[in-house]
Amino acid sequence: MTGVYTVDPVHSRIGFSVRHAMVTDVRGNTAFEGLLKLDGHRPGGSEAYLSVQTGSLDTGSSERDAHVAGPDFLDSASFPLMSFRSTGVLDAGRREFRMAGFLRIKDVELPIHLDLELGGASRDPDGLNRVGFEGTATLRRSDWGLDWNTALAAGGALISDKVSLILDISAVQLEQADAAQTAR
Repeated sequence: MTGVYTVDPVHSRIGFSVRHAMVTDVRGNTAFEGLLKLDGHRPGGSEAYLSVQTGSLDTGSSERDAHVAGPDFLDSASFPLMSFRSTGVLDAGRREFRMAGFLRIKDVELPIHLDLELGGASRDPDGLNRVGFEGTATLRRSDWGLDWNTALAAGGALISDKVSLILDISAVQLEQADAAQTAR
């Protein structure tokens, strides 16, 4: 499992969930890229880098997506990417890890923790080495200045401050991917 891997966007998902109108969760997905430097013998030496295209949000409502990508929230015209870079990995045992890092949204970079579980590592039918992780993190959007909201008549707010991030990552080892591309 040691090596440099690129996140496979076709077999991965980086999404989010946020409470709407205090009654249901709105879920969405994004377009992204990522690179993992994994050390299978010393997981604490592993690194991760992810970038998300802020204008790529898809919640199933083009009107809502445009609002979230606009100046009230992500301002994708001025800030086309949000990014994550790891600063450390703690092996929690039983194929579980806690990754510390910094999440940059707009011009604010703050520390977060991702709780990760190793889904597995194997060679796929094309002969490529793959590794998979599932992960979650919870953050407060107001910490990044994303505090637009509307009060509800019955009390509370239209959009929760709490946002859950959901990662389903499949990554391909670069050396193997490069060799497979050259052979084709």
